[in-house]
Amino acid sequence: MAEQITQQRILEHVQRLGELYPPITLDSVDRQVHDPRAVADKYGHVVDYLARVELEVDRNVLELLVLLPDVQEVDRLFYADVWQPQEIQHGLILDRLQQDLGRPATTPELEVSMKMKIMGALAHLSSIQDIARLLYYLTGASTERQAVLAYNVINEGMRELGETAIAETIITPIKQQEPGHFAFYRMSATAMIQAGELRPWQLYLARILREKTYNLVGTNGQDRYRAQMGGVVTALGFATDLEKYAREVGRIEAQLLWADHQGMEFPPYVLKALRESVELYRDRGFDAA
Repeated sequence: MAEQITQQRILEHVQRLGELYPPITLDSVDRQVHDPRAVADKYGHVVDYLARVELEVDRNVLELLVLLPDVQEVDRLFYADVWQPQEIQHGLILDRLQQDLGRPATTPELEVSMKMKIMGALAHLSSIQDIARLLYYLTGASTERQAVLAYNVINEGMRELGETAIAETIITPIKQQEPGHFAFYRMSATAMIQAGELRPWQLYLARILREKTYNLVGTNGQDRYRAQMGGVVTALGFATDLEKYAREVGRIEAQLLWADHQGMEFPPYVLKALRESVELYRDRGFDAA
């Protein structure tokens, strides 16, 4: 039987994250780059994508205020005092890195979509807000797992290029903070399921909404970003085995949201999204509008 996850345990985890990992400062970064062209050729588009995603954290917080009007204190503590301050620094540092590589500054999308606003209007109903909260946790877990995998590959790649300053003062500190974010989302979603907070009809609706709205990190429901994500997946070597990557990204929600589907290693929509992104990249390239 899985260990019971309590709100106190989640709170202690969030407090520990804040204590162990203060936001990374720009002053702590060694900006020495030995071969900017080589780094830009191999990882320029990837760094741009990640910088944009990290900088869109401000919009993500606005979306949370819309979706979770009666937010729990532990959630507020996490996204306002830990996650947002850490992630915004990741974005600023990565954006500075890509400018050091001779690339233009990234352009994050900070406008809350109409679709999100409509969902927010319904979220004032407690039964709908519970569904939104579970989907928030599952989205966070998927997003952070994608980030962990990406930063692990980039860290190794920078060392192979001889760019130890980038690896040790930028990528390593960033990738040390991401697993704690993933753990928060995983524990929070697990706690909801263990406590039986959602009735069968709510879980059913959550499955339908997740299947219909699932997006890979940073794609924002737009084909140009899907194509770019396909480029990131390809550049990092994940396109050679998309099923393995889908398993890493979708394992948590397969275990929680689709627990009654025995043997499911990942929801099919995760692999579908990956395949579509890679195909769009191959058709359009990274810079397609």
